[in-house]
Amino acid sequence: MPVIDCDPAAARERLEAAGVAVGDGNTDHERWRAESDGAVAVAYDDKVVIQGGDPTRLTGLIREGGGRGHVYFDGASRGNPGPAAVGWAIVTSDGVVADGNETLGRTTNNQAEYEALVRALEAARDYGLSEADVRGDSQLVVKQVRGEWNVNEPRLRERRVRARELLEGFDRWSLEHVPREINDRADELANEALDDA
Repeated sequence: MPVIDCDPAAARERLEAAGVAVGDGNTDHERWRAESDGAVAVAYDDKVVIQGGDPTRLTGLIREGGGRGHVYFDGASRGNPGPAAVGWAIVTSDGVVADGNETLGRTTNNQAEYEALVRALEAARDYGLSEADVRGDSQLVVKQVRGEWNVNEPRLRERRVRARELLEGFDRWSLEHVPREINDRADELANEALDDA
């Protein structure tokens, strides 16, 4: 549950500018409330508390934006193709500030890895990062997105284009291959999604 120290009036303006409906608070202590993507932001005198399933977008809008984070991604497929899922995590100096997972249906492992990268980058964008150090344990995805290896499969080529578009939205970014042990949170999340499906 993110707690953001901020000026609630300025945070409200940022939310309204992004098209999020902001209403009255439910008690005398609440200045306002806003809902988006299954999360609720509640403003008090000098802070905003965000609750709910996916606080990423509201948190990114309420923070003034910017900042640097490490973005971890992983896709998993049981069978190739088979049931697949993605997991991602965003880590800043405050620790793990956002994470998520989702099943994809039936797809290949490479398609799941690409989808995980895209979802992680969208989350980092929504969180408001200006600098993203992106890490994943798929050497194929990392080298293809960086342009070191060719992409022959049309669906992967399409996801590569989307990943590059998202990366170019950051002021600075890096994309590196890391061992699975370093990518364990994203890996856990992807496998949890498959286990729960």
